Amino acid sequence: MSRLLLLSLATAFTLGAQKLPFDAQALLSLSRIGDPQVSPDGKTVAFTVQTIDVPANTKPVQIYVVPLSGGAPRQITHEATSNTNPRWSPDSKVIYFISNRSGSSQIWSMDPNGGSAKQLTTLSTEADGVLVSPDGKNLVFTSEVYPECSDDACNKKKIDDESASKVKARTYTTLLYRHWTQWQGARRKHLMSMPVSGGAVKDLTPGSRDVPPFSLDGGRDYAISPDGIEVCFVMNADEELATSTNSDLYVVPIAGGETRKITSNPGADNGPVYSPDGKYLAWRAQSKAGYESDRWRLIVMERATGKVNTPTETLDRSVGSIAWTPDSTRLVFAMEDRGRSVFQMIPATGGGARTIVSGASQLDDPQFTPDGKTLVYTTQSGSRPVEIYRAASAGGAPTEMTHLNDAVFEKYHLGAIEEFEVEGAEKARVSSFLLKPYGFQATKKYPVLFLIHGGPQGAWGESWTYRWNAQVFAAAGYVVVMPNPRGSTGYGQRFTDEINGDWGGKAADDIMAVADYMEKQPYADANRMAAAGGSYGGYMVNWLLGHTVRFKAFVSHAGVYDLRSMFGETEELWFPLWEFRNTPWGDPEMYAKWSPSFYAKDFKTPTLVIHGELDFRVPFGQGLQLFTALKMNKVPAKLLVFPDEGHWIQKPQNSLLWYRTFLDWIGEWTKPPAK
Repeated sequence: MSRLLLLSLATAFTLGAQKLPFDAQALLSLSRIGDPQVSPDGKTVAFTVQTIDVPANTKPVQIYVVPLSGGAPRQITHEATSNTNPRWSPDSKVIYFISNRSGSSQIWSMDPNGGSAKQLTTLSTEADGVLVSPDGKNLVFTSEVYPECSDDACNKKKIDDESASKVKARTYTTLLYRHWTQWQGARRKHLMSMPVSGGAVKDLTPGSRDVPPFSLDGGRDYAISPDGIEVCFVMNADEELATSTNSDLYVVPIAGGETRKITSNPGADNGPVYSPDGKYLAWRAQSKAGYESDRWRLIVMERATGKVNTPTETLDRSVGSIAWTPDSTRLVFAMEDRGRSVFQMIPATGGGARTIVSGASQLDDPQFTPDGKTLVYTTQSGSRPVEIYRAASAGGAPTEMTHLNDAVFEKYHLGAIEEFEVEGAEKARVSSFLLKPYGFQATKKYPVLFLIHGGPQGAWGESWTYRWNAQVFAAAGYVVVMPNPRGSTGYGQRFTDEINGDWGGKAADDIMAVADYMEKQPYADANRMAAAGGSYGGYMVNWLLGHTVRFKAFVSHAGVYDLRSMFGETEELWFPLWEFRNTPWGDPEMYAKWSPSFYAKDFKTPTLVIHGELDFRVPFGQGLQLFTALKMNKVPAKLLVFPDEGHWIQKPQNSLLWYRTFLDWIGEWTKPPAK
């Protein structure tokens, strides 16, 4: 017996004896950390923790604190199911937060130990996203109000009347009449302000627009100036919101008054951050109108003169989250690069950027302590969910501050993500990430599961996900392959742009080149390969259905099937207008060329179709059309529909059903042949 075989058997025995395979139940047992906030005195970090209550089918969120000097995190809220958005007072003696403990979402305050909790708002339209002005005098938050109402009494009457009405019909005269999972109602999200000491609530953004606009990246698109006088916010004022990505920055006095627009960029502007000394305002911007995946640049404006510079103009990567150094001379930003992200630092007035934190991980939420000596941030990887870290800003090894999931890691095995490259279409280098199965033995052959990411301008990498978790699939016995074909982000803007108008072209060739590579690996069973994807990944599955028979099974989740009907059903019309350069009636050939529905006669591979009825991004009619085509062509198929889910499957019990149905289907068609 060879040394390699002995080592493989020993490894498998050790895994089996000491740790369990990481299944979907284990996934839901993890604590999900978010929104870290360093106290102004630099001593404490407040953050949120979401846990999963599977029997109740809920995701309660509570607030924790952890000392920056070290020590165990401590939960400081216990009431109700939603305590979020912790924000410190300037003296670090009070935490303001959002809670539903009174029966609705309102602003509360408490001391840093969780005591002396006090409700500060009682709005019928509720409150969210609270910020504290740096002078400690005012709170700024959002509330969904009726634009025609000037006070809460008016809002409450309209809410009561709407609730009591037996007529639930909707009438629209404009597009973007529904978005993500919700139909547009009569209310709009506005920015509000109120004194910390109590008093009248001011509507800072009256009118028919949502402020800030809907954002998927969770960014806080408003900020308060260091002197506490001004609020900067993001708003899209274009006439047709369904075809526009042109959000701009505006400023308004915190006491209310005239609004002033300060950007004129045709693309998106978001994420404003004031420098601590108040001299500068930084934000992220895209230059191309209508293109939501254009490169994000860092913009810095000198407030006194209006002079603007773009420090990252020569950097061929997108800028993520931003933080100022306490002395207001430099900025730190997250930058995605080849499936990972790093923190880079750059002078505010321009100059060379340098990497200050990197690794096989994704970094986010950078914040400095007031003395500038410590950087606090979050880290995640393909084998670990988000935890909070600190590092000396002068350099040195980082320290993990939270450790909330250590008990899970001690019980379950999580494998390490590997990376490889192949030559794709037009000789481009195509990167993929790979996770070997639980108990992997080099002498055995395993079924291979390809996961195709959405976007299409997205990417796999060293990041944690709860919806398409590679660890769960590897624990079920699969070699998990996650290719980053044309369109993927983090490999330069040209690589990202090359999928525009070419959805089933180079990207499909890239994926098949990865399949060619995997077929040659000694541990991969070329006769037991499957592929799955969601959104654009679902589109690619649908495309491959009509173009190859190399896979034994497919899973198409929320996949685009018929591009023509998709255009008429989806909500963010800027997306197909950019990707396909026109409307279906303006360029029918383009839509026909790349629509999987035109190749239905060639469908042969068994396919599981999954869709949420509340999915307005890729409406569930796309899934129904696909399932109908499969059945009419006598192809083995199963349809799984979630009436209470949108583009993503998020409710705990639904998530368990999703994983179980997914794995059962793939397992049915990739079983080893009978001996």
